[in-house]
Amino acid sequence: MAKVITSIQNPLIKNIATLLEKARERRKQGLLVAEGLIEVRMALQAGYVAEQLLYDPGLTSELDLQPLKPHEKQVMETIQVNAAVMEKIAYRAGVPNVVGVFRQKEANISALTLPQNPLILILETVEKPGNLGAILRTADAAGVDAVLLCDPQTDWYNPNVIRASLGAVFSLPTFSVNAEEALDWLKAQQIPVLATHLEASIPYYNCDLKSACALVMGAEATGISDFWIQVAQQRIIIPMYGRVDSMNVSVSTGILLFEALRQRQNR
Repeated sequence: MAKVITSIQNPLIKNIATLLEKARERRKQGLLVAEGLIEVRMALQAGYVAEQLLYDPGLTSELDLQPLKPHEKQVMETIQVNAAVMEKIAYRAGVPNVVGVFRQKEANISALTLPQNPLILILETVEKPGNLGAILRTADAAGVDAVLLCDPQTDWYNPNVIRASLGAVFSLPTFSVNAEEALDWLKAQQIPVLATHLEASIPYYNCDLKSACALVMGAEATGISDFWIQVAQQRIIIPMYGRVDSMNVSVSTGILLFEALRQRQNR
């Protein structure tokens, strides 16, 4: 029989609220909180272990939870809660939903096995969780083999990243490394670097994205650092014909990744 919690003052519920708000606590406890039937299923499919799964049986039926059943051995405890508790720990209250407290996984880039002609995405100082999550969702859709977050201003397990990525943060190999570590790894893998740059003269659609490559993207406010501009084998640009000289980084990334996908499908 599932455990039942009905008080928002319960220590577990208060700790979940803390984990949702503070990256420091997520790192300290080695835990993350994922919300949503899709997001939780993605985490379980990726091998994450759930300390607790919480849901409101008044809104979420056994049929709603059925897609999670194949992974029940990865769930240490299932807890039923009431509407007040769900509103405390969930962004989307009042709909079929589930909240999972998961153990974080250590990501070691040296253990990553790449296919032939890998497509790597490097993100530098992308600080908005919503942007990072949207990029991860797009990267997953475009078949990116790994995402490297260099000098990150946010963390992978921010609830907004998880929500905006629709759980792609769990399925896509993602790593936090500094720029020098990233470059050393790319050199060892013999993967050339293509950097987006406003002063570049080569449009992205004239570049060879069929072969192994790493695309470097930065925040629209600051662009990418001189480090990546200097080490890039090629500097590329997305031509723009309006009065603004930049686009949202998630939009720009989507344009480049799906051009790479188009070229690879036509190879």
